[in-house]
Amino acid sequence: MAREVVYTGRKVKVAVDTFTAPDGQVIRRDCIQHPGAVVILPVLDRAHVVLLRNHRWVVGETLWEVPAGTREPGEPLEDCARRELLEETGYTAARWRSLGHLFASPGVMDEKLYLFVAEDLTPGTARPEADEELEPVTVRLDEGVRMCLSGEIKDAKTITMLLIWERLAR
Repeated sequence: MAREVVYTGRKVKVAVDTFTAPDGQVIRRDCIQHPGAVVILPVLDRAHVVLLRNHRWVVGETLWEVPAGTREPGEPLEDCARRELLEETGYTAARWRSLGHLFASPGVMDEKLYLFVAEDLTPGTARPEADEELEPVTVRLDEGVRMCLSGEIKDAKTITMLLIWERLAR
């Protein structure tokens, strides 16, 4: 396989991969390369979690989301998770649990999302980046699950985290 990077941006690279299929046909595929990200479910107690109202200019909507963020080069995953939780919600956590990882959109992107649950939270002051419009909101877990199932929550990483946690919290 040959890979040609055709664009390098602030967070991603776009490449064109060329390879030969088993039948001899030459195939070209676009690939977005991403450094990976952390996804955090802040758990206040057995029945309450913290979600964000996050304006996403790419889709032109304000979405319900869990805190998440891009990993800096060489940054340890848990350090990234701690940083993003503090920046986006103001909370710090005494306990962290890894739930593994998933791929955001493996047909076009290599982004790996590392899933964490943050517990034993201490409130503080959020420090969002200049381009972020975030509002942390305490939500009952059962209400969050209802919002997933009704389509009110549209963000895949948030749906995944809430449904996994609802199952684990039983």
